[in-house]
Amino acid sequence: MRTVTPEELGRHLAALPDTPRVVVSGNAAMPWEAVRVLDAARERYVLHALNAPAGVPDRPGVVAETCFVGPGMRHHRNLSYVPSRLSMVPLLLGGPLAPDVVVVHCAPPRDGMLSLGIEVNVLPAALEACRVRSGTVVAVVNDRMPYTLGDALVPLDAVDLAVEVPADLPVHTPLAPDDDSRLIGERVAARVGDGATLQAGIGGVPDATLAALRDRRGLRVWTEMFSDGVLALDHAGALDPDHPLTTSFAFGTEELYAWLDGNPRLRMTRTEVTNDPGTISRQRAMTSVNTALEVDLFGQANASRIDARIHSGFGGQTDFVVGALHSPGGQAVIALRSWHPKADVSTVVPLLDEPVTSVQQSAVVSEHGTAELLGHDQRDQCRRLVEHVAHPRVRDELWEEARGLGLA
Repeated sequence: MRTVTPEELGRHLAALPDTPRVVVSGNAAMPWEAVRVLDAARERYVLHALNAPAGVPDRPGVVAETCFVGPGMRHHRNLSYVPSRLSMVPLLLGGPLAPDVVVVHCAPPRDGMLSLGIEVNVLPAALEACRVRSGTVVAVVNDRMPYTLGDALVPLDAVDLAVEVPADLPVHTPLAPDDDSRLIGERVAARVGDGATLQAGIGGVPDATLAALRDRRGLRVWTEMFSDGVLALDHAGALDPDHPLTTSFAFGTEELYAWLDGNPRLRMTRTEVTNDPGTISRQRAMTSVNTALEVDLFGQANASRIDARIHSGFGGQTDFVVGALHSPGGQAVIALRSWHPKADVSTVVPLLDEPVTSVQQSAVVSEHGTAELLGHDQRDQCRRLVEHVAHPRVRDELWEEARGLGLA
């Protein structure tokens, strides 16, 4: 690993041929200094990042490529969305999406190893694919990045160039859940017993669900990502102290980042492991909690598109729904408000007119109740969704549509 200045990095990137594909850390770990250097150095390039935050260069010559669309790419003029379950993205990076350059955001080395910190995800696969192609690996080294273990560790000799850039990490401070989120969280938590394994994301409903689990004991965590809700469970004594906490990336408060730093209980794990349905299925009483933009009367969920435009992507929802359903004592829950507050529409619809993200969940939960789906025929599923999940103001309309679909 050779430490260079941003100017020297720019000259190296400018010398690359053609239109290079540059894979960078995504989510809350975007290496912004390197992205700015790249954008200044090259007229044309492909920038690949998962769930990129706002700030991605949007101009002619820049292709924003991703398998999960974040705010920074959602309205990009040159968006290239590649549909894929998250567990399959590492295979794509080793094949049709192979990188010419990988830029990772790292904590300074300890004992000869850098750490990917809060973002592991698909980066180990990207690094390996880049090395096979004799590409360039760049590390943005930030002394404010927590040093995490597991698959986050990167040998110094796996990095070609390093740029030292001290910068604060983005933080997420959880808001107090509103009444609907709190009620949904309590309903979901009531399904979770002591010793279960949890997968939950970030947001009002996941935060409320985790908050309602603080009196449980022996809980385990196997998840794509986590935030401060897991830290609160640890403080409450709800987690199994003898079992590692497995995740692929994290986003939260400075307190969370301090807790992650050097924590031997935390196992940062590459995506092809965390999101592998077969591995998920082997977790004890695996409980997957996800949300959706809408569900229909056949129990299908759309969490990806709005008005035919890509909003996010498959992500890990399908991976965890399938894995949880095959876990002994496991379950997969879709939790959502019955009414979309911004769009002012029902989230329970007769039939999806968008591509399906997942199907065959154990149950769907809203502030109005819980619809148990697994093991019930399609007419009974429909009845449960209308009577227990849908907002009362649309139930008559849904029954009329259900009759037209042969569900009533």
